[in-house]
Amino acid sequence: MPEGHTIHRLAADHLGRFGGRSVRAGSPQGKFADGAALVDGMELADTDAHGKHLFLGFGAVGWIHIHLGLYGTFRFGDGPAPAPVGAVRLRLATTEAYADLRGPTACELITDGEKQAIHDRLGDDPLRAADDGARAWARIGRSRTSIAALLMDQKAVAGVGNVYRAEVLFRHGIDPYTAGRDLSASEWGAIWSDLVALMRDGVRNNRIDTVRPEHMPEAMGRPPRVDDHGGEVYVYRRAHQPCHICGGEVRTADLAARNLFWCPACQPPRPPRPPGTG
Repeated sequence: MPEGHTIHRLAADHLGRFGGRSVRAGSPQGKFADGAALVDGMELADTDAHGKHLFLGFGAVGWIHIHLGLYGTFRFGDGPAPAPVGAVRLRLATTEAYADLRGPTACELITDGEKQAIHDRLGDDPLRAADDGARAWARIGRSRTSIAALLMDQKAVAGVGNVYRAEVLFRHGIDPYTAGRDLSASEWGAIWSDLVALMRDGVRNNRIDTVRPEHMPEAMGRPPRVDDHGGEVYVYRRAHQPCHICGGEVRTADLAARNLFWCPACQPPRPPRPPGTG
């Protein structure tokens, strides 16, 4: 499933290609035919993203709300648009560009109020300027749930997925099984600030890179990572390989039906923090 930086990048890409222009909208697959008919010929006035939810605004007509889920993808191209191939749920097109959406979990036309209801149930998003991590900390700082699970809870922190979860905990030397309430406020502040910086880089570069300059392949004399999912990482999908820092074996385990990755030496377990400290 795409992480939040991808959705924010899609919001910017749609606005750049179609913003302020009247667009043709269709649903070659047919599953969004009624919604597409209502926005066909309308101007794309705005785009928005929150966590893993994308919103395309068409003024008084409403917003197309999209959640890509596990299998959803967008394909952009230059106009004129070719004949659609496969199950295209939504096509937006002008004479200069087109975008095809396939396989989303959600693609629906919603009102302003329905859009706000989605925002209200989501947690702080590191890529939304108005969010500062305080609401997330209010939830995390009193929870017995592991920080690894909390970072994937979209009601606590919106947009963080498996890669950013694994990498930010490694970068701060935090055992993923540490309960949220056993973190200090300063530790959470450092995690939040790091997520903001890493995910902004993800939007800008359209890929995930989490390794500091001194640990890059050219600095350490090691082969670069070869993976379709992104750039250089410390532990994500590196199970049983040596840690870049300590040389110990990277571990993996199942947590809430997702694979967890961490280095036990660099992220050692800690005793519970006494209540009222932090």
